[in-house]
Amino acid sequence: MFIGHFAVAFAAKPAAPSVSLGTLFLACQWVDLAWPLFVIAGLERVEIKPGITAFTPLDFVYYPWTHSLVMGAVWAAAFAVLYLSVRKAGKAALLVGAVVLSHWFLDLVVHRRDLPLAPGSDARWGLGLWNSIPLTLLVEVSLFIGAVAFYVSRTRALDRIGRWGFWALLVFLASAYLGAGFGPPPPSVEAIAWAGLIGGALTAFLGFWVDRHRTMGG
Repeated sequence: MFIGHFAVAFAAKPAAPSVSLGTLFLACQWVDLAWPLFVIAGLERVEIKPGITAFTPLDFVYYPWTHSLVMGAVWAAAFAVLYLSVRKAGKAALLVGAVVLSHWFLDLVVHRRDLPLAPGSDARWGLGLWNSIPLTLLVEVSLFIGAVAFYVSRTRALDRIGRWGFWALLVFLASAYLGAGFGPPPPSVEAIAWAGLIGGALTAFLGFWVDRHRTMGG
């Protein structure tokens, strides 16, 4: 998933108003930010195989350190502990940890059977929604629209940035999603890794920026 992960971030914001939307953006895509680094380091492996699924040409050959269920729980716990050490807010730390862990379960819906349960495990899981473009769009876009509507109903803009910057953020996320799903295959694995890192950093920045210009209360 892509915007489905951000749907979790938008939906989680009203539950923990003190947590920045930027922090939630980091949490929802945390393993996808770690994954490019592991790929660049040669610890995990992805190949470009157009047609392997209807929606994405990426074949996730080996990625147990970032995308296994067990390591997802480890990443979630580490993120929560880091947040707790900085913010001293236990409830919020649990929430951001849950957002990190949600990544594996959302990926489970769309991935083919390539998600490992743990490093060293041969079991692979995935419901394969990416094999159908209409179903992929229906599920992921519905999640995103519902979560954004929930977020908007419980927040309000403080100024023009909070209003128009927020809509610019949505346009950016939607454009990135459509580009990934309907654009040409990436030219190389290195391009995938760097695009993931840059895109992830940019979305987090936009999340922090917009959050400063919105407040709770619809």
